Amino acid sequence: MSNVINSPERVAPETLARVQAEIDRLGFRPSRAAQSLKQERAGAWGLELNSAGFGRLGAILDIFLIELTTGAAERGSHVVPFTAADSAAPLPAYERLVASRVADGFVLTDTRRDDPRPAWLEAHHVPYAAFGRVWDDPGITSWVDVDGASGVEAAVHHLAGQGYERIGYLGWPEGSPVGDDRRSGWVRATTDLGLANPEWQARSTQSLPSACRAAAGLLDLLGRGAAIVCASDTLALGAWRVLLERGLEPGVDIGLVCFDDTDIAEALDLSSLHQPLDRVADRVLHLLATGPDPRDPAGGLLLPPELVVRSSSKPAGNRTTRKEK
Repeated sequence: MSNVINSPERVAPETLARVQAEIDRLGFRPSRAAQSLKQERAGAWGLELNSAGFGRLGAILDIFLIELTTGAAERGSHVVPFTAADSAAPLPAYERLVASRVADGFVLTDTRRDDPRPAWLEAHHVPYAAFGRVWDDPGITSWVDVDGASGVEAAVHHLAGQGYERIGYLGWPEGSPVGDDRRSGWVRATTDLGLANPEWQARSTQSLPSACRAAAGLLDLLGRGAAIVCASDTLALGAWRVLLERGLEPGVDIGLVCFDDTDIAEALDLSSLHQPLDRVADRVLHLLATGPDPRDPAGGLLLPPELVVRSSSKPAGNRTTRKEK
């Protein structure tokens, strides 16, 4: 039976047919655990989850985890989610999974400055691929990311095309590489369009109360008839709530575009930048499966987001949805 399953070319055709028929009749399936033990592979990729629960509202990584798990199953592997006791010092959790052979490699998310994981994984010859650039070391290219700067730039040009001349930005605190990247798109686009004003911006953590406070101050500064680009759907939810409290309507009194296109944006009919997470997951799994040099210059892939236009950035009464490249 072993040869029929693992090396059918070694078995005579009549024997192969007879044994295969019996396998089908019995409903036998090879043990993945036994195969993994023989190959000294787990057939799994570890993925660290944010145990602190920060910013769970509209979390884009929830969607990514679904896409990654689905894609892994199609490739005959699976995803092992885990948490680190201290998210600021996560290496012990990675060490345990490597030592116990629970995972063959890792998918990194929440990449940031001073991230110890890529260097440790490289030093220990552990395969990995990141959703997000390795910001401290541009030489590492085992990643795929979504181009936040170009996405926000497209959002600003869309709003300007709708007739908005005062376009503000509601982003995250300075020092977040993803947040700084997205903000750079606002700076570049407003400068190119002759609409730049460095005062038309506010910063907020990824929490609703903070977003409401920051949005209120920014709206006071911009006034009716302006527009705001938000670094995330969660921040846009804060702006939307403030507008509602003031009796203002997105797309009529204030233009509003956000980033991530989670269920928040869809539910509130907010224009938002959609991240192609299916393509991100597919590329991450490809990098893990092929095991290229993590410093291969051809490795990194930057994908453009798509602007999903809804009523928050155009006149009310025309609530159809379309995508813009």
